[in-house]
Amino acid sequence: MRGLHLRRLLLVVALLSALIPSQFGLAASFQQETAEARALELLEQLTPEERVGQLFLVTFQGTDAGPETQIYDLTTNHYLGGVILSAENDNFAAADETISGAWILTNQLQNIRFSSSQVEHINPVSEETFQPQYIPLFIGLSQEGDGPPHNEIFSGLTAMPSQLAIGATWNPELAQQVGMIAGRELAALGINLLFGPSLDVSDIPNPEGEGDLNVRVFGGDPYWVGEMAQAYIEGVHEGGANHIAVVGTHFPGLGSADRLPEFEVATVRKSLEQLQQIELAPFFTVTGNADKEAARLDALLVSHIRYQGLQGNIRSTTRPISFDQPALTLLMELAPFASWRESGGVIISDDLGSRAVRRFHDPTEETFNARRLALDAFLAGNDMLYLNNFTSSEDPDAYTTILSTLEFFSQKYREDPVFAQRVDESVLRILTLKFRMYGFFTLNLVLPAGNLGELNSSESRQITYEVAQRGATLISPPLSELDNVLPNAPDFNERIVFITDTYSVTQCSECPPEPVLAVDALQQSVINLYGPGAEGLVSQANLNSHSSEQLTLMLDGADETGLVEWNIRQAQWIIFVMLDVDADRPTSLALQRFLAERPDLSRGKNVVVFAANAPYYLDATDISKLTVFFGLFGKTSPFMDVAARLLFKEITTPGGALPVSVPGIGYELISATSPNPEQIIPLVLDIPAPLEGTATPEVTPAPEYRIGDTIPLKAGVIFDHNHNPVPDNTPVQFNITVDGQEAPSISATTVDGVATVNFKFDSSGIVNIWAMSGSASSEALVFEIPPDESPLVTPTEMPTETPLPTLVPTEPIPTPMPALEPETVPQSIGLRDWGIALAIIAAVAWGASRTGALIGQVRRGVRWALTAVITGLLTYTYGALSLPGTEWVMETNQHWGLLLLAFSGAILGWGVSALISTNDKR
Repeated sequence: MRGLHLRRLLLVVALLSALIPSQFGLAASFQQETAEARALELLEQLTPEERVGQLFLVTFQGTDAGPETQIYDLTTNHYLGGVILSAENDNFAAADETISGAWILTNQLQNIRFSSSQVEHINPVSEETFQPQYIPLFIGLSQEGDGPPHNEIFSGLTAMPSQLAIGATWNPELAQQVGMIAGRELAALGINLLFGPSLDVSDIPNPEGEGDLNVRVFGGDPYWVGEMAQAYIEGVHEGGANHIAVVGTHFPGLGSADRLPEFEVATVRKSLEQLQQIELAPFFTVTGNADKEAARLDALLVSHIRYQGLQGNIRSTTRPISFDQPALTLLMELAPFASWRESGGVIISDDLGSRAVRRFHDPTEETFNARRLALDAFLAGNDMLYLNNFTSSEDPDAYTTILSTLEFFSQKYREDPVFAQRVDESVLRILTLKFRMYGFFTLNLVLPAGNLGELNSSESRQITYEVAQRGATLISPPLSELDNVLPNAPDFNERIVFITDTYSVTQCSECPPEPVLAVDALQQSVINLYGPGAEGLVSQANLNSHSSEQLTLMLDGADETGLVEWNIRQAQWIIFVMLDVDADRPTSLALQRFLAERPDLSRGKNVVVFAANAPYYLDATDISKLTVFFGLFGKTSPFMDVAARLLFKEITTPGGALPVSVPGIGYELISATSPNPEQIIPLVLDIPAPLEGTATPEVTPAPEYRIGDTIPLKAGVIFDHNHNPVPDNTPVQFNITVDGQEAPSISATTVDGVATVNFKFDSSGIVNIWAMSGSASSEALVFEIPPDESPLVTPTEMPTETPLPTLVPTEPIPTPMPALEPETVPQSIGLRDWGIALAIIAAVAWGASRTGALIGQVRRGVRWALTAVITGLLTYTYGALSLPGTEWVMETNQHWGLLLLAFSGAILGWGVSALISTNDKR
């Protein structure tokens, strides 16, 4: 019990040490080094079986993990690294018990793992007894948003928007808020491994091919995919209190794949340069190039796909990159991935039991050497192996195959030192990640602490609605023509028929089917918002809903009731809610068939289509037959509410913009994200703003330049056609003339829509400078650089962010001196400051000694207190001596910084002393 109290104390100390000011660079490095050190120490105590077990993520059937189950044995006696839950494997109960059942299951799994570390085990080789170490399980799932089929949990959680709906907002802040909700809710359930977000780039949509990603991507621009992903990942980490590891999918990118790698290994025929510019760019952004640690991925899921740019000419025998060690190594040697790997990034293989893998190794699917395949995947560079339906052709079930694979790896570990070293490297990464998540491996830290009653809160639903509203997009016609083609909302006496595409899914094999989108979903939203109980703008008697299946029966002449055709004939409004177009689901083609086969039914009527999935399934001919075409990119209740508000013109100007290309309207994303030629690019002097706390003069004086001076310039913000900042690295050219003669131009690229350069002039004359990006340009800045013997002159610029005097003066312009605000007057360190610092240090020391007494370690408590006093005084003195000048003078905020430093130093001393005491005890 005392050891448990001590571990809790150390956790508190480690957390408090994070309060050290970032400018001293201690907090982050201390925590990272501590996680690595703990992982290395624990690794040295593990048996080969314990080490090997950490490499595997397995699936299992059902919601029970009791002592009689196979997953109980694998978790208890074979030390698995983690498990993955899915609807396919019946890991979740029906709707009324989905959430409570998931919470019970995750708790049961973690308790099983902890309990197994409290009893002695028998080493299978030496037959000696040992007590295994407690290492928390990864419990993972995929929850992509927009409900089934790409969510594993269908109900009970907030109905999160799809990635494409988030992308249509072009707002990373909303992406972060969505990530926070996902992180908070999944952590409350006990999920600590999230497969997502997808980092795929849908640069060339493939609506008719097998590789269509639909709404599972943020968009088709690699820069914006990376920006949205960074924000989403940061949100998940924050919402989950850093207890969720985020796994980016589907590395190295499926956007240009000829098929999805679920049933057959896919191929991308692009050069390495193209891959780095498109597919790999978002992965760079969220690994080594991440803006901050919280926005960095914890792991990558390596997909079963082949890349011509990495592997040369692709043949049927070319291995997918998940099994190709040279190709995967080449990728990991790219600078962003190399630095990410050095900081502990983990690589996870995609499902090794998938049909695509089986068909690759044997097209007949008659033989499957699972042990050999797992070894190949591991040696290719994967740290963890995802096993689902992982059954060798000679084994009766997956359980037998997994046991055989674990034994095979353990035996090879003992016999092959090179393999053992490779295992240790991967296990060290896995353990370090788990220590970064929890700090210490204690059951109370690992078990979920969230309140299930707070799931699906009104605040969370409001965020989804905000995404739906801000992402809703007018696809056709242009906004300028909308009022002409649709001047009014439906009238009270007009009839409306809703045709909704849908299909059924099940949460588990014994669960009742449920539609992915209710046939009357949009009708119900209209009634709730505008029906008799609301504004009274519609009559329920005038509303009818039918499914795409019923419409298909009508088109096939198989609707015996004739009700669908009668309702359409009577209606003035025909509203379609469409999903994707799937050749394996003929009812998904109902809209296109209706437009082509029954124009008599739509003539003279308002035909409005809402794309609840991706917006690119209709061609130009289809779209020409529509009155209005909106993109929603989501099918959950908030998106239906937004559709109703659009239909009734409560939302008059949809706020979103298409995040992918739509060939049917000639919308190309690469053009849409290029600089808008109708703008005038702001071109200004890049003059640093006054320091905080200093007075700002009413008129900013113009700088004065002469031959040899450097002139800093800033162009931007430069906007694209959707009025978003252009993507980073958009080229900008600064053109120059001196006395009418062209000088060499200077090229730059944008960051956050802004490009900056520095000019140095070697000759005098009238200088004109203007910036161009694509077809957009700025107005000119005009300078006169005088000869060396002439007086100094100042520039004139237009337009400008800061008003500057007109050129050209005959005398230098005096520069006003800003007055110091009273509160910025330097103050010296006096006895009062030392007294406060000593009081703070004494308080920490008292806390250290009292803690030692409470856990029965009085001597250690005294030692901790003395160490806290020493380190607190040292850090405060060091900070004071680090101030510039011979006297201890500083600004007011620096006083507070030094006091915080004294507190942090005392806390750090206490923590280090406690760690040393713990090691001494061991």
